[in-house]
Amino acid sequence: MKKYVKDMTVGKPANLLLSFMLPMVLGNVFQQLYNLVDSMIVGKYVGSDALAAVGATGSLNFLFFSLCGGLSNGIGIIISQHFGAGNESGVKRTIANATYIMATAAILMGVLGFVTAKPLLAFLNTPDNILDDSAMYMQIMCAGVVAVALYNCVSAMLRALGDAKTPLYFLIFASILNIVLDLVFVNVFHWGIAGAGWATIISQFLAGIASLLFALKKNLYFKLEREQLSFDKEITRRCVRMGIPLAFQSSLIAISCVILQSVVNSFGSVVIAAFTATSRVEQLVQQPYNSLGMAVSTYTGQNIGAGKLDRVKKGFRAGFLIMSIFTFCMLPLAQFGGNWIMKLFVDEVEVIEMGTTALRLTSWFYLPLGAIYVARGLLNGAGDASFAFINGVCEMLGRICFAKPFTMIPKVGVWGVWLATAMTWFVTGTISVLRYLQGKWKHTY
Repeated sequence: MKKYVKDMTVGKPANLLLSFMLPMVLGNVFQQLYNLVDSMIVGKYVGSDALAAVGATGSLNFLFFSLCGGLSNGIGIIISQHFGAGNESGVKRTIANATYIMATAAILMGVLGFVTAKPLLAFLNTPDNILDDSAMYMQIMCAGVVAVALYNCVSAMLRALGDAKTPLYFLIFASILNIVLDLVFVNVFHWGIAGAGWATIISQFLAGIASLLFALKKNLYFKLEREQLSFDKEITRRCVRMGIPLAFQSSLIAISCVILQSVVNSFGSVVIAAFTATSRVEQLVQQPYNSLGMAVSTYTGQNIGAGKLDRVKKGFRAGFLIMSIFTFCMLPLAQFGGNWIMKLFVDEVEVIEMGTTALRLTSWFYLPLGAIYVARGLLNGAGDASFAFINGVCEMLGRICFAKPFTMIPKVGVWGVWLATAMTWFVTGTISVLRYLQGKWKHTY
């Protein structure tokens, strides 16, 4: 059992966070790698309009996936708190009940997304020349929500127990498979963006099945007795109480991205393509922040469960230091390597130049972006469910309030879509750190 769990209530916080974070960084980079490969293969072999069609669905796909993702993270927090408190039975009963919750949520979100795909894309001003392709791609992705939810849920459970390596191995497998299937479906079978969508779904499904089978065989916490499989009202209530705010947090962020995407769509396919490419790059940049945030969340959950508040504070300081070092390493790459990065996606000079300038603009705001993940990871791990909702509202209002007004400023214009994102990071990061400093998280468990 010890091989597949990690007790984070003992040891140096920085060492624990780094040892937990690094496998997740690698895993998240691989995950974003096949997102990048999807975009590069579609952009290179099908064209910039196809890349724009994929990009136009990004925020809506994120909206439907985020509800399942938020529930998974909430469930992981409950498991980490039980683990930190030494409650083995609580861990197992949470794993069982989480399965029922996630299966229901995934099916509902998948059906809803599939049915509403084209009307929603039309409502968001998706250009007519890419509307049909965008709707088809989104329907394929929504048909695979169950596959994505399966992998995310099992991974969240394993990470809550301190095992960051097992999800990595299966994610690497999925990433390599996704790249191979991308090339076969798009370049050999000429299935266009549909091929890229099916490649992603098939890869996620196989990764989810493989990780679940491995956990059932190797991790004793997944070896459940009959009585632990029964419905537990209290555990379900706790999972929903923590998971729903996180799901709302993610969905509100997704809604803000949807609204921002509608502003982007109004500028035409060139801007959409540039925004899609820079968004993919920013997603890659955010993976170390995201990994660190999850490490802080698991670390906090276990130590909160064990009643070690002083270690939680030390973990925050260590996490903030790690985040700052990474930020100052990434800034020069974004400032001076943007042109080279954009050329990986498209060949059109206008798209490359626009994306390069946009990356230089947003990279100055990477520090507050990182602060969001560190503070949010701690607050989520402590069970501060109310802030999860506040955080989502902050990001939603930021993008809504900044996007359209910024683009209407004469000397800003189209650059307002990227400036809106940057300013949203700044405002949300500031509020997240202030929430931590208030100390309300100490009384949420």
